[in-house]
Amino acid sequence: MTPELQQWIVSQAQAGHDAASLLRAMCDAGWEEKAALQAIEQTLNQALQQRSVELNLPPTVPVPDLALDDESNTLDAGDRQVGVVMAMQVPRVVVLSQLLSDDECQALITAAEPRMQRSLTVDRQTGADLVHEYRTSSGMFFSRGENEVIQRIEARLAKLLNWPIENGEGLQVLHYQVGHQYKPHYDYFDPHDPGTPSVLARGGQRVATVVMYLNDPSRGGGTTFPSVNLEIAPKKGSAVFFSYDRAHPVSRTLHGGAPVLAGEKWVATKWLREREFK
Repeated sequence: MTPELQQWIVSQAQAGHDAASLLRAMCDAGWEEKAALQAIEQTLNQALQQRSVELNLPPTVPVPDLALDDESNTLDAGDRQVGVVMAMQVPRVVVLSQLLSDDECQALITAAEPRMQRSLTVDRQTGADLVHEYRTSSGMFFSRGENEVIQRIEARLAKLLNWPIENGEGLQVLHYQVGHQYKPHYDYFDPHDPGTPSVLARGGQRVATVVMYLNDPSRGGGTTFPSVNLEIAPKKGSAVFFSYDRAHPVSRTLHGGAPVLAGEKWVATKWLREREFK
């Protein structure tokens, strides 16, 4: 590759042209497809690394992901087939259907309901839990592998995402009534917060989230991604997966739970860590 070609690839990407259009242009100019793909990938990775150094961004880390391809709309989850409704690359957001059965959804709600309390957030100064006005749901945590249903769901997620069961936090169930919401936030722990080191000691940084919908709210309650103008409607048994390889807003994973306007919303959330969560 010449410096001129590298600069052209970077300038085209900065102008908003996707990798597919760059590939077409290079192939039209006589490049062999495989070589063109390698040139685009290498150039953009180098540019991203340089820009990361300039901005003093946290380093990227490996993240869970799904084995998606262009030929199938379903994924093997071990004990069931899961549908792929939508997949976005940046940020990495994938909407799944039929991840949970109706019976599994009801079993989680039934087991969680007697243990619900006001939902907490993490104190950025100390790393301790606290009540905050921007999170108005009630919730509870199951221990990892606490019962047969949770064991089955955790094994299913591990298979789908190629990520160890032990790297997951305990499943959290949340209940939102009319007017309840979770304002936009990031799931990773800010490296600059004084309380972050104590949180990371339990298993490293959070690297991905799976939000599973346990019922169908009558109105509202969608999962929003304001940075990319995306809202996902809650549908019983379906889920949204998203990952973040940097603990920084450049991940574009700002997200929230929109207010429930009618009915109620039940969700189960699974956070995945870099290492074994203890």
